[in-house]
Amino acid sequence: MSAPSPAPSHPAAATPPPAPPSGPRSARMTGRQKVVLTLLLGAQFMIAVDFSILNVALPVVGDGLGFALQDLQWIATSFALAAAGFTLLFGRIADLVGRKRLFIAGMAVLGLSSLLGGLAGSPEVLLVARVLQGLATAAVTPAGLALLTTAFKEGPLRERALGLNGALMSAGFTAGAILGGLLTDLLSWRWAFLVNVPVAALVVALAPAVITDSRPAQRPRLDVPGAVTVTGGLLLLVYGLTQAGATGWTRPTTLLALLAGAVLLVAFRFVEKRASAPLVPVRILRRRSVIWGNVTGLVAFVTETSLVFLLTLYLQEVLGYSPLATGLAFGVLGLGTVIGGALGGRAVGRYGNRRTIVTGGVVQALATLSLVALGTSGAWIWLLLAATFVGGVGNMLMIVGFMVTATSGLPDEEQGLATGLATMTQQVGITLGIPIMSAIATARMTALGTTGPTTVLSGVTVAVLANAALVLTGALLAATFLGPRRRG
Repeated sequence: MSAPSPAPSHPAAATPPPAPPSGPRSARMTGRQKVVLTLLLGAQFMIAVDFSILNVALPVVGDGLGFALQDLQWIATSFALAAAGFTLLFGRIADLVGRKRLFIAGMAVLGLSSLLGGLAGSPEVLLVARVLQGLATAAVTPAGLALLTTAFKEGPLRERALGLNGALMSAGFTAGAILGGLLTDLLSWRWAFLVNVPVAALVVALAPAVITDSRPAQRPRLDVPGAVTVTGGLLLLVYGLTQAGATGWTRPTTLLALLAGAVLLVAFRFVEKRASAPLVPVRILRRRSVIWGNVTGLVAFVTETSLVFLLTLYLQEVLGYSPLATGLAFGVLGLGTVIGGALGGRAVGRYGNRRTIVTGGVVQALATLSLVALGTSGAWIWLLLAATFVGGVGNMLMIVGFMVTATSGLPDEEQGLATGLATMTQQVGITLGIPIMSAIATARMTALGTTGPTTVLSGVTVAVLANAALVLTGALLAATFLGPRRRG
């Protein structure tokens, strides 16, 4: 992720200490940079935990608050709509009003909304809390990433920081599943919300003194037509995708939402061409690194999150695992992603963005492909554990390479926009993957016309094969369209 120093016409309010001029191996973080990194990574880890902490607790939450079975999906959907739909807008707002200010405000909202969710006494209050959590996530994630990229100059320090960020975010998804099961079994589902409150309070208390900000000297006007079209388009697209996963792809409301979302996103492109202060300048959308970096990032998030869904079906419906045992099984995947994140920054520094993404994609594709051998015997758990570990390493190499690529070569005053785009890719990928792979698995099971573990296994196997093919396609696209990164 490379961002050159701001041009003289856009001085920064505060500039981080320059990275040592020596080579990649001798670069060292300052004490302040380590504190900033710890604070920002802690916040991003907490955000990642929030994505998955309620998944295993949904039935318990529904029983506790009186949700109808068909309405349980809205606990996840309301969060996903807000988180994915508003990410790009908040990424740009971070550039306009200050990343530090938006980050702290977002963390405060996240803490308060988590408290509201933990104390909720009705479905309506819980859904309001989930929407507020999603909005806070949409603000904190791009602002936090922009603060991270501007705190570390382009080069090995930034690559190392982004590698750790990616590793902790992926580990957070896994930790959320495990923590959700533990808290629900040992205490109450309410602690899946309340656990956020002290963490958010600590970040809000420390951030003003620890984090330095940078923003343009001249504050441009917000592109309201662009904000309306892109936010509306993303909301409709995410809504359509989540409904497709829950009720199928052929329902009129699903098709209408997807079509309207696509129309608004196309309109957004034309609006940006004519805007005097566009939300996303067309010159950025023409950058090969931005376009293809985000495409490969989309593939990485679509495939890994949906693979977790498919393997959850396998573990629970075929092998008979409990939700808590399922979450613990994915701990091996979390370990793989942590290792992949630690290696990712170094791999980018040594081999370049393209080679790191391609290598990670090939490793992930081969590991995923091996899962088509899974059977109905409990002994196959060892193949699953080994494949998810190796695939987690490969997936994290892709993600670190994507984050570095998608935000490289942009000035500091546009890092909020770049990280907003990258975060939007992440959120949409997480939302997009499960409906697609669920539809593939369901189509196979329907075609067989039978029920039972063998039928579920057949559906999972076909979807896993499609998943592996998609990863390999992403790696080939990166190899074809991403040029090698040059230092200097």
